[in-house]
Amino acid sequence: MHRIFLKIIFLIVGMVAVSAPRAADTVSIYALFNGKAILLVDGSRRVLKAGDESPEGIRLISASTETDEAVIEINGKRSILKLGVVVSSFNNSAPASATLWAGDRGFFHADGSINGVAVTFLIDTGANTIAMNSATARRIGLAYEKGQAGIATTASGYAKIYRLTLDLVKVGGIELRNIEAGVIDGPQPETPLLGMSFLGRLEMRRDGDKMELIKKY
Repeated sequence: MHRIFLKIIFLIVGMVAVSAPRAADTVSIYALFNGKAILLVDGSRRVLKAGDESPEGIRLISASTETDEAVIEINGKRSILKLGVVVSSFNNSAPASATLWAGDRGFFHADGSINGVAVTFLIDTGANTIAMNSATARRIGLAYEKGQAGIATTASGYAKIYRLTLDLVKVGGIELRNIEAGVIDGPQPETPLLGMSFLGRLEMRRDGDKMELIKKY
């Protein structure tokens, strides 16, 4: 009787081990609808409605064509997926990363956030820091005028620039803190530049129209 009981326990444990969801390495949006999304999870398509969970343990919280994004949850942590961005930070054994694709003009853009406020960056390895115009800074809620003032050269001539440190910058699955930035008093640049104060802390791999950003340990 004791041996039979042990066999039953081992059988139950084995069943749990087989049915446990495996960790996902990469997740991206294949197609997006209101309240429904087709996700690519490690290359496999998963059709999920809001509230559904994939075999890998990824739950779709919401999806919207208006914002071109889906909110997912894995291991109790929620993340925002944007069209065209591959998030690779769900497997704790792998470093956080983001995969970007060049646009029609050959430029790379990345959806991310500054201090929790969503922004779209232009990748610029020629910029020393993250750079943005004053309107963007105000939208984010930065008290940039308290930063160190200086002069910058722009396409329109000279403009005042304020240097400051951003608490948190996020791109895809990559989060970095205490990032140097500059706010230019005026309309330039129209799109915030993701410069080397952020990129310099990553490994960058480019293959044609594909760029992979990988957080260094």
